[in-house]
Amino acid sequence: METVFSRFLAAALLGIFIENAAFERALGINVLLYAARKKENLIGIFIGVVYVTTVSSAFTCLTDRYFSGWKYYNIMIPFIYIFIVSAVYLLTLMLVWRFSPGFFKRVKKYVHLSVFNSAVLGALFIQSQIGGTFASYVGYGLGTGLGFLLAGYLLHAAEDRLNSENVPASFRGMPITIIYIGVISLALSAFWG
Repeated sequence: METVFSRFLAAALLGIFIENAAFERALGINVLLYAARKKENLIGIFIGVVYVTTVSSAFTCLTDRYFSGWKYYNIMIPFIYIFIVSAVYLLTLMLVWRFSPGFFKRVKKYVHLSVFNSAVLGALFIQSQIGGTFASYVGYGLGTGLGFLLAGYLLHAAEDRLNSENVPASFRGMPITIIYIGVISLALSAFWG
């Protein structure tokens, strides 16, 4: 008998490694490249991505359950998911601003990049197509955020080597970074099959 925790864990591992938003689907690469430049950006943005994908996935599960029988639901899915992400964004910002103004000042520059990128919305769409239980929705949301963090950490760790003098001048910067992302994507694809 499959437990709730095993469904949660399986979905989280799926989101982290097999269906990695950045390496497998190239979702949120622009935010990933920006965040990987500085360690303080990396931590702030990815905490936001993990939080938003996890909480939004919970609400996505509820809307998929209750409105999937509606005739025009497939047409309205993008608008519903954007509404869910926006509602989580606004409610969280209002609560943080109200109860912790000092923390709000520190995180406000990361919040917009964390919330409004294709990795967050893509995680909701992918999980909706996979389906599953409430635990698998939340697990996949958490896994997608953690997988995005893993991708950002791998880019941050390689940043100095990718822009070193050993790399030919014509490849420094964006070209070698895109090649590096492609090699990691191929390695993960080969590893998982």
